[in-house]
Amino acid sequence: MEFLNINRENIQIGDIPAIILRPNLNQEKLPTIIFYHGWSSRKESQVFRGSIIASLGFQVILPDAIHHGSRGEIDYLESEKTGLFWEVVLSNLDEWKKIKEYIVENLKSDPLRIGVAGHSMGGFTASGIFAENMDIKTCTTLNGSFNWIKSNEIFKKRLNIEMNEDYKEIENRISKKNPNSMIENLAQRPILILHGESDSIVSIAPQREFYEDIKEKYENAEDIKMISYPNLDHFVTTNMLEDMCEWFSMKLK
Repeated sequence: MEFLNINRENIQIGDIPAIILRPNLNQEKLPTIIFYHGWSSRKESQVFRGSIIASLGFQVILPDAIHHGSRGEIDYLESEKTGLFWEVVLSNLDEWKKIKEYIVENLKSDPLRIGVAGHSMGGFTASGIFAENMDIKTCTTLNGSFNWIKSNEIFKKRLNIEMNEDYKEIENRISKKNPNSMIENLAQRPILILHGESDSIVSIAPQREFYEDIKEKYENAEDIKMISYPNLDHFVTTNMLEDMCEWFSMKLK
């Protein structure tokens, strides 16, 4: 499906393959959103969502994570139990600086108007990048989590993960990067949390806990928002897309 007035191009940011979606706007600097895909997904699967965002005047970058899309595929069901999910999230965090430098230097991105977003694993990624990088303007998570430790505990129970030294090392690494432990980096910065109330893959409970903890620290209540969707499992709905687009239009334009 083609969106009128949206240019689509495959690009390479170092060793990161990505798709760029750009509106036909004659602007010197463009507000830019990096949207991260979920576990077992790929950049191509996000083009429809990204095109909707781009149609509102945003430049949208869709990168492939390691072991996904153009960067190879794995047995995702089996690999969940090994902690590879977290390895991919942490790799996305490590690659952020490379993406940021590229889009500012080569794609006319306005360094003062950059947002991050993502679905599921992409939501974990977006929250981690946002917590570490104070120059990012805003963040939206769709069925993701800022509360990595609590989410990991639920994952371990659901997947019957057996603890070993390798997984303990992974837990140590995610503990150091846990956005919920960086409240001082997050408070006052615009955050939108979107989550299905019946999500069976990424429980909404850790996000609710994070939201309740952080919202009291905001001087402007309009900069922190959580929307839950009754009876919704681990999916992205039209309502979610609309809420995300409205948020970026208010906070990033």
